[in-house]
Amino acid sequence: MSARTLVVVPTHNEAANITTLLDQLHEHVPDVDVLVVDDASTDATRSLVRERMDSTDQLRLLERPDKLGLGAAYRDAFRGGIADGYELLVQIDADLSHDPVTLPLMLAVAERGVPVVIGSRYIPGGTVTGWPRRRTWLSRWANRYVAVMLGLAVNDATAGYRVYRTEALDTIGIDDLQASGYGFQVEMTYRAVRSGLGVVEIPIAFRDRVAGQSKMDRRVVLEAFRLVTAWGVRDLVSLRRRRRAYRTSDTATDTL
Repeated sequence: MSARTLVVVPTHNEAANITTLLDQLHEHVPDVDVLVVDDASTDATRSLVRERMDSTDQLRLLERPDKLGLGAAYRDAFRGGIADGYELLVQIDADLSHDPVTLPLMLAVAERGVPVVIGSRYIPGGTVTGWPRRRTWLSRWANRYVAVMLGLAVNDATAGYRVYRTEALDTIGIDDLQASGYGFQVEMTYRAVRSGLGVVEIPIAFRDRVAGQSKMDRRVVLEAFRLVTAWGVRDLVSLRRRRRAYRTSDTATDTL
């Protein structure tokens, strides 16, 4: 791998998982740099990262004083990564649900010029392990709803395992993103597609966390649902206005 790469890992009370993830990243992608963005953890997450930092210069820790949300964590990290000259920026969860064994392939695809690479659970070869049937159904339904409302030909628009080329982030525009929770993933996908950026999905083996507590809650789900609905309605209204303007223009031409 030749492209300068920064892996961004948002955390909040992930002491049970963070050292294992760092070990796995070092095993599978030893040349990347890693930035842990911690939102006010009250467990040993920060101390474990600092301890690891004593033995490597490829690991950094961004300590934020409050729990500001997933979207804000990635925005802060992406801004810093762009300013530091990284070519590829990676999103990965700290809870070990995303296996770094797939990351070399995802990075190789991005290095070939693909702007956005998504680790997908819902394409042939992708799997989900450990989720109850209701959770899997909810995730699949959410992705179908996103696809219908926003017209996205992406199977896993809610996926949190991704690689972005830096120029893709410049095109998407990260400074005025609206979502703060997991809707951030959908908004990034939506903006990428609307901007004409290429998106490639790579199958991954997703597994539910076995330690620590999930950060998904009803507020996060409702935020994503509200935003997707608002964007979809806005796009529909805009399409109807354009069609009306076209018909009006065409009628006026016929009368000349």
